[in-house]
Amino acid sequence: MDFFTPIVDDPYDYGQIAAANALSDCFAMGAQPITGLNLVAFPCDLGLDILGRVLAGGADKMREAGGVIVGGHSVDDPEPKFGIAVTGTVDPRKMITNQNAKPGDKLVLTKKIGTGIITNVTKAVSGVAKAARSIFGGGDKLKEGVYEEAVASMRALNRKASEVMVRVGVNACTDITGFGLVGHLHNVMEASGVRAKIHFSEVPQFEDMLPHAIAGTAGGGERNRVWTHGFTEAKAGVSEEMIAVLNDAQTSGGLLISVDPEKADKLVREMHAAGVEAARIFGEVVEGAPGVVEVEP
Repeated sequence: MDFFTPIVDDPYDYGQIAAANALSDCFAMGAQPITGLNLVAFPCDLGLDILGRVLAGGADKMREAGGVIVGGHSVDDPEPKFGIAVTGTVDPRKMITNQNAKPGDKLVLTKKIGTGIITNVTKAVSGVAKAARSIFGGGDKLKEGVYEEAVASMRALNRKASEVMVRVGVNACTDITGFGLVGHLHNVMEASGVRAKIHFSEVPQFEDMLPHAIAGTAGGGERNRVWTHGFTEAKAGVSEEMIAVLNDAQTSGGLLISVDPEKADKLVREMHAAGVEAARIFGEVVEGAPGVVEVEP
């Protein structure tokens, strides 16, 4: 299950993103979602039209994933929140976990990172919330079209990426959400007893993130940087802005996959053929202290 406050203005988009985010845990395991229960906190004085659009977005995304909404629960709350508790099925013999990465594996990411930076900067520049503006500051706008690209990415299911990785066969997987790329990668490496080496220039990311990285990661991303500092090894040429991007808290992020090196290129090719265009190899698994993430420019 997963739920959160609105990350975009449009109620239907919000519902779709929240559903896609909740469904990702199933897809990361190679599982098929079956049913979903809505989790709703909503201020009654906003009226049912807006809530109806949120729920429609969630239901449509669940239907796209091959599942169905079977009910839910709601409470009156001055701050809107929406999410879904998802139930799915998977063959235990084929289930993909986050604890089987092996030395020599290639690391693949299926969506671009930077959604936290983009949504935070957009809120601050538009001035839609005084609190957001005070936390993230005003300032330069993002490049044209980046916000719309990020929203489309967050709406997109990880279903196709999951189907491809199950077909090709991989060693470990997790989805990238609130702990950022480094945080989730650390969890996989620690559980697997290995360490990771990543190349910042190869990490799929939205355009023009570095100039906005520090201000755009105030809050959740900043807390991530504090947490990951102890197990992150930044090599010469890696800037504070790069580390901030890698710790940006994602919403409905992509799948992080550890795969045998002889299968890696095939995995990425089949991802692209299936429409998962952002999929890219960005690092490798190496022997060493469990959980350490080494970052090169």
